[in-house]
Amino acid sequence: MMEKLQLKGRDNFLRLYLFPSVEDGFVTLLYPDKPRHPRQKYLLTVKGLALLSEI
Repeated sequence: MMEKLQLKGRDNFLRLYLFPSVEDGFVTLLYPDKPRHPRQKYLLTVKGLALLSEI
């Protein structure tokens, strides 16, 4: 995602983009009970997919 947005600062990406997307329900964690899971991924929710299809 950082590459698509052409961002380099991981801290800013997390604070300004990823965490708000999770809080607003556009993105969810693959392992929500284990945020530091080695295979952790972020998935678009139905709400996120709807937004993507509008773009």
